[in-house]
Amino acid sequence: MARLSTGTGKDSRDLNPSGLKESFSFAFDGLRYAWRREPNFRIEVTIGALAVLFGLGLGIDLVPILLAIALVLGFELMNTALEVALDLYVPNPHPLAKAAKDVAAAAVLVASLVALLVGVYLFLPRILLLILAR
Repeated sequence: MARLSTGTGKDSRDLNPSGLKESFSFAFDGLRYAWRREPNFRIEVTIGALAVLFGLGLGIDLVPILLAIALVLGFELMNTALEVALDLYVPNPHPLAKAAKDVAAAAVLVASLVALLVGVYLFLPRILLLILAR
């Protein structure tokens, strides 16, 4: 739920541990929603988990892998949020709503392509070494 400003510039939950707990609860609700309703999110999480496992197995630095995963999943979550909001406020098809959804999906595509390039850059040399060492 949205918070209403008290007009003081400070939120009553800023230093309140229960407010922080509530914020995390909302975030986990969003993750659960995306996991249950968005097949692409589940696919991206699975691919990310496999990338981490293969990275560990091949001794690859996990930081760029984790950053690429976070980029893709973050954009997918924003795409989902935009789609849900548009579906709520624009129940009938509208060209601008379609354009907004298409652009958000394009952002996920760009992030995924960058993640793929990072994966090729990190994994391909190690895989080639393993193949050529046989």
